[in-house]
Amino acid sequence: MKNATLLGDWMQLIKPRIIHLNLVAAFGGYWLASKWVVDFGLLCWMLLGTTLTMASSCIFNNVWDYKLDRKMARTCNRPLATGRIKLTHAVWCAVALGISGELILFLNVNKVAGWLGLLGMFFYIVIYTMWLKRNSTWSTAVGGVSGAVPPVIGYCAGTGTVDTGAVLLFCLLFLWQPAHFWSLAIRRVEEYRAAGFPLLPVRKGVRRTKVQMIPYVTLLLPTVILLYVYGFSGPVFLTVSVIGGVIWLLHTLHGITVSEDERWAKTNFMISVNYLMIVFIVMILDTPAL
Repeated sequence: MKNATLLGDWMQLIKPRIIHLNLVAAFGGYWLASKWVVDFGLLCWMLLGTTLTMASSCIFNNVWDYKLDRKMARTCNRPLATGRIKLTHAVWCAVALGISGELILFLNVNKVAGWLGLLGMFFYIVIYTMWLKRNSTWSTAVGGVSGAVPPVIGYCAGTGTVDTGAVLLFCLLFLWQPAHFWSLAIRRVEEYRAAGFPLLPVRKGVRRTKVQMIPYVTLLLPTVILLYVYGFSGPVFLTVSVIGGVIWLLHTLHGITVSEDERWAKTNFMISVNYLMIVFIVMILDTPAL
């Protein structure tokens, strides 16, 4: 029982929900590039390397934030916040996972994937976690760079180069993230305020945050349309992603008029999660074959 609990603590430390969602995106990026001509060995190495770099980044995030995590109900029971896992153990684990992941990407995938992995880790650990998260309302938007890297790693694992497809995949994830995270931040705004995180709803208010979500969700529509126009995906993807984007946009616009912020934000958050998952699954299934 003790070993099972310890394993659960380590799993919590690497934030499996974040990794799961990003792995779907990385897989989708590779499949888009492969056009159904799949090197399964390369695919597995890419997924493993990406998983390890993301796990390393998430642990570093927990290490840096553990004192502030104690101030929030959502995070106060995390393993480092409670002391169930020692800080030094977490640091060494993060270092080992990061090095292992990068070696796999550089040696078993390609140099482009390796450099992208380093870029994602740098933005998440240094730019987002260590700098902007404590100092600026721009943390969510700029930090979105790291979250947009996994599908690009997957895509470039298949192509070996950064081209239009890589840019559009980056835009898709980069635009998705702020509205997704701000929905959560609105629900937990008082907790973030108490912990001292200067997020947009804390500094500028909930209404301003709702307004700022609109352009990000709106720009998703031309992004998915361009993925179809440039031949990276088919008509089923176009239909599903546009309909889903319109539904999300209408709900986001509706947020300007509603007063029950927490209820609205919870629904918007769920729409965002399901939108991304469905879009990437349909993208994979509707990728044009060579």
